[in-house]
Amino acid sequence: MSRFDVLTLGNALVDVLVHADEAFVARTGVERGAMTMVDAARSDELYAEMGPAVEASGGSAANTAAGVASFGGKAAYIGRVADDSFGKVFAHDLRSVGVHFESPFAVTGSPTGRCLVIVTPDAQRTMCTYLGAGAELDEGYIDEALVSSAAVTYLEGYIWDLPAAKDAVRRAAAIAHRADQRVALTLSDPFCVERHREEFRELVENDVDILFANEHEITMLYEVDTFDEAMHHVSGHCEIAALTRGPHGSVIVAGDAVHVIDAYPVDVLDTTGAGDAYAAGFLFGFTHGRALAVCGQLASLGASEAISQLGARPAVDLSERARSVVGD
Repeated sequence: MSRFDVLTLGNALVDVLVHADEAFVARTGVERGAMTMVDAARSDELYAEMGPAVEASGGSAANTAAGVASFGGKAAYIGRVADDSFGKVFAHDLRSVGVHFESPFAVTGSPTGRCLVIVTPDAQRTMCTYLGAGAELDEGYIDEALVSSAAVTYLEGYIWDLPAAKDAVRRAAAIAHRADQRVALTLSDPFCVERHREEFRELVENDVDILFANEHEITMLYEVDTFDEAMHHVSGHCEIAALTRGPHGSVIVAGDAVHVIDAYPVDVLDTTGAGDAYAAGFLFGFTHGRALAVCGQLASLGASEAISQLGARPAVDLSERARSVVGD
């Protein structure tokens, strides 16, 4: 029996969330609704221009680990933070929700990274990310015993922007498969797919068992016009693909089997972390032996909770909500 249900690997960030109008987003000069990388100086400039904000530990893969723990699963996380105030806050927040996090604090290099999240009235989020210490993640952070002890090792697509982290991702995937465990990948962002399309295709075909992507990302990955075409391609490349379609729900593809999952109707406040929470619900169900359709329903539940609140981490105990889905 695995020590952990899910181990996640990604950029460790502190999220700084603010509500702002479209004019503020336009003034930033970044792509609306996407994640844009910025340097330390630009991050400081934008932070100074922002109004009152909510600061919370984040990072896509860390949010998924927190979600798995909220559902009642056993989660662990690997990421790089500095030995500074943000690094200590990040570690405390993650451990306080029950996630195993023992990556050493970095005493040299950049400060802990942060992600400025601008939420507009339509609940869309625009992210300006300074990776900081997270960009210096390398193979040295991959704990072989930890990876081998997790039923699923979940990799964040954003991390593919970091040259040293690519080797870390490949090493983690190889360790997981040697231990007869599964590897999951989220494509993370359309622009991330555009930057790394060929490498992502290779990963999905050769190293990934479970793929997470939204409709835009999966059609970009295969350079096709329709969702159905993308489904056809991905069905032959990995064991399971969990593909989200916003308010239209999601589709789980496993070989010739296709499960259409409805979205939970909620008032959308902030879409930050919806995909992270979706992956958390799915992986919790998967590692607890649930049928794929039920995994999809748990995923949809997680996403609905994320978009009905400000911030990416669960504000409620998802294990209680999950009982309405699994019937236990």
